[in-house]
Amino acid sequence: MSILVCGSIAYDTIMVFRDQFKNHILPDQIHILNVAFLVPDMRREYGGCAGNIAYGLKLLGEEPLVMATVGHDFGPYERRMDALGLSRKHVRQLDEHFTAQAFITTDINDNQITAFHPGAMSHSHENHIAEAAGVRLAIVSPDGRQGMVEHARDLARAKIPYVLDPGQGIPMFSGEDLIEMLSGARCLTLNDYEARLVEQKTGQTVAELSKRVEAVVVTGAAEGADIFSGGQQIHVPAVKADSLVDPTGCGDAFRSGLLYGMARGWDWRKCGRLASVMGSIKIAHRGGQNHRPAREAIERLFSEAFDESLS
Repeated sequence: MSILVCGSIAYDTIMVFRDQFKNHILPDQIHILNVAFLVPDMRREYGGCAGNIAYGLKLLGEEPLVMATVGHDFGPYERRMDALGLSRKHVRQLDEHFTAQAFITTDINDNQITAFHPGAMSHSHENHIAEAAGVRLAIVSPDGRQGMVEHARDLARAKIPYVLDPGQGIPMFSGEDLIEMLSGARCLTLNDYEARLVEQKTGQTVAELSKRVEAVVVTGAAEGADIFSGGQQIHVPAVKADSLVDPTGCGDAFRSGLLYGMARGWDWRKCGRLASVMGSIKIAHRGGQNHRPAREAIERLFSEAFDESLS
């Protein structure tokens, strides 16, 4: 029985501008903005929510199934998944499209200008939950709009417990859409900003939304996470990281720990604690998939942080 990870697979191209954007933008001429930034530093990372979450689950010893749509340029990512031993059984390649990709330019103050091309991700609805056998738990993470709606609906109909993780896809949905996608979900995950957006769209507080599922998990970066479940609010502190290098993919790493615990029937506090450990490991490395802790290292960090065993 596997954990099904529905969501995006993407390339992240990250460029660094060795100055401040503000030194090259004239505020009173913003209506005719036309600028170019020289970016001598550039790197390409493997990313996408589904790719990152599956990577974290693999580090923990799981054998997740990724459900995603990719384009004709999938080759390097395909070889990486094979090298990692990640199943591509439900990764559909659409040769008329590019794989989703983000182009991120960062200045020396960490301000960012990002362009995101969804490419094949917009066709995620061409994958169907019914094609994935032996699934015990799933997550619906940011993806094409129609795909997210249909995957949530079909998981609910198949009575497969799932985590709804709307993330950066929230602007695509109305409050009614989000409530509908939540019916049948076991858990809703949000960061603190997304939580305010969802409250605004649905007209319901996070505490009220938690009555529709087993738990609503709200992450707050260095402030840790709060889990609203059964009328209680459980605070999970952030685990101190070795260094603060790059927050990219930390939310996905957190979700991998959460899913791992849920699949084992742990209580929400322990699930949140492992999630916090996975996020802290990730933030000490660039990109969403460059951290490579051994399973034993994860167990040791968990034990040191919370004085309990992972097993």
